Amino acid sequence: MTISFNVNGSPLTLNISNEKPLLWALREDANLVGTKFGCGIAMCGACTVHVDGAPTRSCVTPCSAVAGKNVTTIEGITAKGLNAVQKAWIEHQVPQCGYCQSGFIMAATALLEEKPEPTDADIDAAITNLCRCGTYPAMRAAIKKAAQLKKTGA
Repeated sequence: MTISFNVNGSPLTLNISNEKPLLWALREDANLVGTKFGCGIAMCGACTVHVDGAPTRSCVTPCSAVAGKNVTTIEGITAKGLNAVQKAWIEHQVPQCGYCQSGFIMAATALLEEKPEPTDADIDAAITNLCRCGTYPAMRAAIKKAAQLKKTGA
């Protein structure tokens, strides 16, 4: 089946099974490997991308579900340099192993688009990704810093 969608602002047409998970189409067919495989059951969030702006677990999203839509990966949010979340992530030294960070950054970026000044409860509700290193306090601080950076235009 031929499936067409936009990835990071560019059109992509693939001749693949309509049930192929978006994660594997991005990694194998589009050579965008920043999106990670973690659990394969939409629990950990390492595979988080944006589909039409909404955070989406790509490991369980069939490609047929994104036909005609806009998909943004971690590579796509850095097209104009580091975004506020990435800057705050670095400032607060969030990652340890770093494997899950692209998914967390995508989830935090979507959260700040929806709620520019999130509360702790907002962060807890929106950031359901899992990190084995347990850097959650640093992530919360980084999300709040990113909100400040976005507010000031930094």
